[in-house]
Amino acid sequence: MIQELMIEFARRTGLSPAAAAPRRYLWTDAFAVCNYLGLYGHTGDQRYRDLALDLVDQVHHTLCRHRADDPRSGWISGLAEQEGERHPTIGGLRIGKAMNERAPEDPYDEALEWDRDGQYFHYLTKWMHALNRVSRVTGDPIYNQWAVELVKTAHARFTYVPSFGGPKRMYWKMSTDLSRPLIPSMGQQDPLDGYITCNQLQSCLPERQAELTRPDLHGEITEMAEICRGQSWATDDALGIGGLLCDTWTVAQMTVDCDFSRPELLEGLLNASLAGLQSFVRSNTFHLPAAYRLAFREFGLSIGLQAVQRIQRSIEEQPDRFENQPRLHETVGILMGHLPLVKDIEAFWLDPVNQEAGTWKEHLDINTVMLTTSLAPDGFLTV
Repeated sequence: MIQELMIEFARRTGLSPAAAAPRRYLWTDAFAVCNYLGLYGHTGDQRYRDLALDLVDQVHHTLCRHRADDPRSGWISGLAEQEGERHPTIGGLRIGKAMNERAPEDPYDEALEWDRDGQYFHYLTKWMHALNRVSRVTGDPIYNQWAVELVKTAHARFTYVPSFGGPKRMYWKMSTDLSRPLIPSMGQQDPLDGYITCNQLQSCLPERQAELTRPDLHGEITEMAEICRGQSWATDDALGIGGLLCDTWTVAQMTVDCDFSRPELLEGLLNASLAGLQSFVRSNTFHLPAAYRLAFREFGLSIGLQAVQRIQRSIEEQPDRFENQPRLHETVGILMGHLPLVKDIEAFWLDPVNQEAGTWKEHLDINTVMLTTSLAPDGFLTV
C-alpha cells in the first residue's frame, strides 16, 4: 500500500510520467523525497531512488523559478540560466500556492494570504532536510551544498534587527524574490527549525563531503541560538507538537552520531512537547467527524510520536550519551503512553468513509504523502 500511494502521487502530480506543468508544493514534496528514499532503502528498488532524484530536479525547476503567471521569468535568484542550474536553491524556493503572491500595492487579506505564493522559512527547512537526506543516501555532496546555500540565503533574508533594537527576529512569510516581508510576525518554531537544521547540515554529512571542507554555518547557528533564547516552544497544535518531537529526535541523533551536545535543549523540547500533547488530548479533537479534522496535521503528530519510540531506544542503547539528564527517562515514558494515538490516527484516515470528507479530498496530495510517512517514517525521521 505504501508503494502504491507514492507511485500514485508521482502519477497524479506529474512527476512520473513527467508532465509539462507538474503540480509541485514544497512541504509535500520534501516529505515525498524522504518517502522515496525510505522505500529505496527498504526494498533496494532503484526506481525509488530515481523518483527521489527526479522529484528534487522537478522541484528546483518549478519552485526555484518564477511562476508562469508572473511577469518575471527565470530563476528567482536572478542568476543566468547556466549559473542557476549550478546553484538552483540560492534564491530560495516558492511555496507552490495556487495564487500568485500579493503585490506591493495590494492590501493585506488574511484569508487570501493562505492561498498566495511566496516563501515560508519552515518549508525551506523541510527542503534542506530532504536535500541532506539525499546526500546521505546517495553519497553525493552536491545536495547538501545546495541545502547550505539555501540556508545561508534564507537566514540572511528572513532575519532582521527590529527598529526598536534588541536581538534579531524572523519574518514568517517573504515575497518570492525575498525582497519584502508578506507576514512580518515570527513563526513560533521557525528559529528552532533554523538552529537545528543548520547544525544538521554542518555536522551530518555524506562520507564524500566529510572528507572535504565542512560547511561553515557557525554564524547562522550563533544568531539562530540568540533568536531562540527565551522562546517558548509549547503548542497545542497537532502538527506543531509533531514537529517538536521530530526536532527532538534530530537532536538525539546528532547527540549520538554528530558530536552535538545540548542536553538542556533535548530536555526542554521534550517538556514542551509533553505539555502541548497533554493540552491537545484534553481538547477532544479526535472525537470530531472527519469534516472537522485535518489529516495532514494529525499525521504530523503521529510521525512525531514515532520519533519518541526512537528516542527511547537511543537512550537505552547509548546511555552514556545522555548522562546527567535524570528526568529524560520519565518524560519519554509519559510521552510513550500516548503512542496508541498513532494507530488511532492512521486507522481513522484509512477508513474509506473518512476519505470521502472534503478535508481529505481538498488536501489529497499532502494527506496521502504524510499518511505514507506515518506508515513508514524512517525515510523522513533518519538523520
